[in-house]
Amino acid sequence: MAKRKSLKDPENLPDAPEGKGKRKNEDSDSDEDMDIVNVDFEWFDPQPAIDFHGLKTLLRQLLDVDAQLFDLSALTDLILSQPLLGSTVKVDGNESDPYAFLTVLNLEAHKDKKVIKDLASYLTQKSSSNLQLSQLKMLLESESSAQIGLILTERFINMPHEIVPPMYTMLLEEITWAIEEKEPYAFTHYLILSKTYTEVQSNLPSAEQPPSKKKKGGAGKEEETFYFHPEDEVLHKHALSWGNFDYSTPVDEGASDSKRAFQELGVKPKGHLILIEGSRFEGAVGAVKEFLGSGQ
Repeated sequence: MAKRKSLKDPENLPDAPEGKGKRKNEDSDSDEDMDIVNVDFEWFDPQPAIDFHGLKTLLRQLLDVDAQLFDLSALTDLILSQPLLGSTVKVDGNESDPYAFLTVLNLEAHKDKKVIKDLASYLTQKSSSNLQLSQLKMLLESESSAQIGLILTERFINMPHEIVPPMYTMLLEEITWAIEEKEPYAFTHYLILSKTYTEVQSNLPSAEQPPSKKKKGGAGKEEETFYFHPEDEVLHKHALSWGNFDYSTPVDEGASDSKRAFQELGVKPKGHLILIEGSRFEGAVGAVKEFLGSGQ
């Protein structure tokens, strides 16, 4: 069943289906055409019969090189097992693949499932290696009474950020309804798994300069963090703690250059965790709505 909201937003989406709203720039003397794609974004409940492959692809993108450490099929099935919680965003109706999703999983309720055990162990290890996430490490311990809702959300890189507030708004509503039905979604904390990146010096030679050498010294210089999901910086203001972590899977030295996309510096993705108390989550969602707009 479709969710109650839709948003029409003209965006230049190169990966979107062609032929929608395409027009030629007749006022120009050049041979170039201007393509404008008008897209109706629709929010749906996760569809077990339709969304498996699309959600699995987005989970693989979210977990980056560490995706291979987890049973993504089992994780996708778990998300689809709670179809009344969470959202997908599509542009070609309910039968099409999702371009974005957001959901929450109760780490305590699903602690006996292997994929959740693997995720919990992974998150514990990452929080142990980052002083900023020390509170999370304590909450993830087996003797902790915390009820942690793990929020997983990802979208194609060319999706407009305005699709995000409605997903969070609907999640709040759905959690409220679930609690009224005595379902296990009364979370003491929310943990958002996200991605960031830093820029690294390219090792590729250019016409103007030889291949760069690794710099010596400067170890104390703090790396600047950039955000794939701009709402993360807003969520920080309502969080107990947050921090980056390095992925566990080793990559080739040229991996950062492969993500350069015509810029001088390479890109090194990192994992990112944001821990928010349950009592502050509604305020955090309100701040995201205000920052990104289109929260209805």
